Amino acid sequence: MSDKLPYKVADIGLATWGHKALDIVENEMPGLMGMQELYSASRPLKGACIAGCLQMTVETAILIETLFSLGVQEQWSSCSIFSTQEHAVAVFAEAGMPVFTWKGKMKEGYPWCIEQTLYFKDGPLNMILDDGGISEETKTGVHNLHKMMASAILKVPTINVNDSVTKIPYRWHQVDQDVMIASKVAVVAGYGDVGKGCAQALQGFGACVIITEIDPISALQAAMEGYEVTTMDEACQEGNIFVTTTTCVNIILGRHFEQMKDDAILCNTEQFDVEIDVRWLNNNAVEKGWLVNLGCAMGRPSFVGSNSFNQVMVQIALWTHPDKYPIGVHFLPKKLDEAVAELDVKLTKLTEKQAQ
Repeated sequence: MSDKLPYKVADIGLATWGHKALDIVENEMPGLMGMQELYSASRPLKGACIAGCLQMTVETAILIETLFSLGVQEQWSSCSIFSTQEHAVAVFAEAGMPVFTWKGKMKEGYPWCIEQTLYFKDGPLNMILDDGGISEETKTGVHNLHKMMASAILKVPTINVNDSVTKIPYRWHQVDQDVMIASKVAVVAGYGDVGKGCAQALQGFGACVIITEIDPISALQAAMEGYEVTTMDEACQEGNIFVTTTTCVNIILGRHFEQMKDDAILCNTEQFDVEIDVRWLNNNAVEKGWLVNLGCAMGRPSFVGSNSFNQVMVQIALWTHPDKYPIGVHFLPKKLDEAVAELDVKLTKLTEKQAQ
C-alpha cells in the first residue's frame, strides 16, 4: 500500500463551501458537539485506527471531526454509490485526511474505495465503524452480521447501533418529490422500524396508506394502527406512491409496474438497489433504485444524525473495554443510549421522597 493515494474526491476546491456547511450543521448536532467538549481533553480513542464506511454527508463530517478530536486515526469511504456530498468530503481531503469517495462512483470503484481505508501507515485498522470491534448503524448491516454469526464466520465483537432507543423513534423517512402527498394512496412495503416511520410520515401529510407485509405480527400491528394490509399484487393498482423498506429482494417487479397508475413515484429507503426491479425501469428511473433520502434529498435531519451517532460512545466502549464484549452481535448498552440522550439537555432530578 506504499503507492496509495492520499485521498480521492471529486473536487477538493469545494472545501470552502464545505466549511460553511459544517458550521451550520454543528448547531443542529448537540450530541456530537457535546462529546467533543466532554472527551477531547482525555482523548479516550488515542491509538484507535478506524476504517469508516457511512453515508458521506455533512452530518457524517461532524462525526469524523468528533472522532479525530478523541484521538482517532481514521480513513473513510462511502457505503453508497450516490450519497456522497462532495463539499463535505472536500473538507477532509484538504486537511490531509484519507477519504476515498465521490458521488456516482460506479460499482467497480465502490470496493476500491473501501480497500483504500483498510491499511494505515503503521499497519492494518483495528476498529471498523459501520459495517478490534464493529459498530453498525444500518438495518442491512445488522442483518448481515447476524447471518455471519449464525454461520460462525463473525470473528470480532459487534454492537448494533441501528436498534438503539435514541435512533429508532426519530428516523422517519419522507418522500422528497414536488407533489402534494395529501389524498394520494401510498403503499409501504414492510412494517418494521423504517416502514412504520414512513407510514406515519405519509399519513401525517394526508396520504391514505396501504401496508404490505410477510410477517403476521407486523401485519396485525399495522391493521390495529389503522392501515389497510394487502399484497403488492393488489396494492400496485391503487398506489400513487410506493416505498420499499424491507432490505429484501424483488419487492416491486415488472408485473407490478404494468398495473401501476401513470406518474407513480417509486422510492427505496434501504441500502442497496435490489428491492425494485430497476432493470425493467432502466430508461426511466430517476435515482436508479438507490436510497431515496440521499439520492433525491440531503439525507436525514442533522439532529437525528446527532442522536444516532451514538457510534462514538460505542467505539469508546469497544476500545476501552474489549473484555466486556465477546464475539457476537450486541445491543447498545442502555447506559450509552442514556448518555447520548442526556447530552445538551437539563434533566429534572427526583428528590429522595419522589424516588421512594
